[in-house]
Amino acid sequence: MSETPSSHRRPFVIGANHRSCGLSVRDRLFVEDGSVPGFLKHLKDVGIDETFIVSTCDRTEVQGLHGALEKIDPVVRALLAEHADMELQDLAGQIYLKTDDDAVRHIFRVAASLDSQVIGEPQVLGQMKAAHRLAHQSGVMLGAFEGLLQAAYAAAKRVRTETSIGERPVSIAAAAADLARGLHGDLERVSAVLIGVGELGELIARHFRDCGIRHLDVFHPVPSRAMPLARQLDCHVVDPDGLAGAINEADVVICAMGRRHHVLNADMVRAALKLRRNKPQFIIDTGIPGDVEPAVHRIDEAFVYDTADLERAALDGKADREQEAEAALRIVDEEVAGYLRSRVERDAVPTLTALRDRFNEVREQVLAEGGADAGRVTELVINRLLDHPSRVLRENAANPGAREMERTVRHLFNLENPDDKETPS
Repeated sequence: MSETPSSHRRPFVIGANHRSCGLSVRDRLFVEDGSVPGFLKHLKDVGIDETFIVSTCDRTEVQGLHGALEKIDPVVRALLAEHADMELQDLAGQIYLKTDDDAVRHIFRVAASLDSQVIGEPQVLGQMKAAHRLAHQSGVMLGAFEGLLQAAYAAAKRVRTETSIGERPVSIAAAAADLARGLHGDLERVSAVLIGVGELGELIARHFRDCGIRHLDVFHPVPSRAMPLARQLDCHVVDPDGLAGAINEADVVICAMGRRHHVLNADMVRAALKLRRNKPQFIIDTGIPGDVEPAVHRIDEAFVYDTADLERAALDGKADREQEAEAALRIVDEEVAGYLRSRVERDAVPTLTALRDRFNEVREQVLAEGGADAGRVTELVINRLLDHPSRVLRENAANPGAREMERTVRHLFNLENPDDKETPS
């Protein structure tokens, strides 16, 4: 693809998220950190050299700037399909393209955690910054896109500072830990298993780890999805054959899959409680839709809390989160408007520079011709500078856009508009 000047490159987002496709597709689209450099190299090889890839439980998106979006859209879709080992037609309707102002607004909302399944969850900004670093290392993070991302990070910081939207998921994790203490006592004697790696489940598991939990296992049907989190939390990855044993041992079971079928059913819980000699289990269901079969709620010694239950325990008496979300969206919209305005202003800089250079060129020519005669020099400058604009205005006087051109000239040079003069009475 041909080179496009940076000033003419347009923002874009191509990818899939929790609204456009199910978890099974997102699992296949997920790009692990170790695969990111190779993916970015593929993008660079096809001329997409101002970009990065954000891949989380909620989304896999290629974001960036490019001058020929109609050309790169099918290329990126094909790369995503190849990575997922799927036919391109099978992804039809599940991958979206956002461009220009819509893309900018989307990137800002993702950074501010306003486009997540769990509004306000804190990990996404860190995930974006980690993806940013990988893009830097791969040589596909140029100035204009760098500026867009820094503006998005600043908007996210304002949201965190000026609203309490980020308190919700953190408070939910703290409430879960308090409930676990109430049931099991000191968390240093408690073991847990995290089933899935959804954002809120991960946040709760991190909080339990920070509280000194004795043992933590992580399970995902695709083990490679669990490995990065297990490394971060210094815990164990459970393979499919070991899941039943991990559930039997767990005092706390955190479900964070969000599939369209239950990953924890009544038979599994009854079997675990029998082996545990009815020692209770605290079961946290963060799945959307729910991961825990409703029948589990009726089992004695199984204490099931979903996100709404934890939220009630955590945020009783606090400001309504919808109001906080609205306030956060207003902040993001303000920051997006400011970024777009500054981008337009930056786009005008080359023209202004060229205009100044042209004026200086004429000035030097006239000084060489006019010598020390100041009157002669200024007359020559005025005539030279007005020569081309005068000819253009005269030649276009009969064209439909002539009046608009004339108004633009008067606006640029602060000239009185004859239409604005008062007619003498």
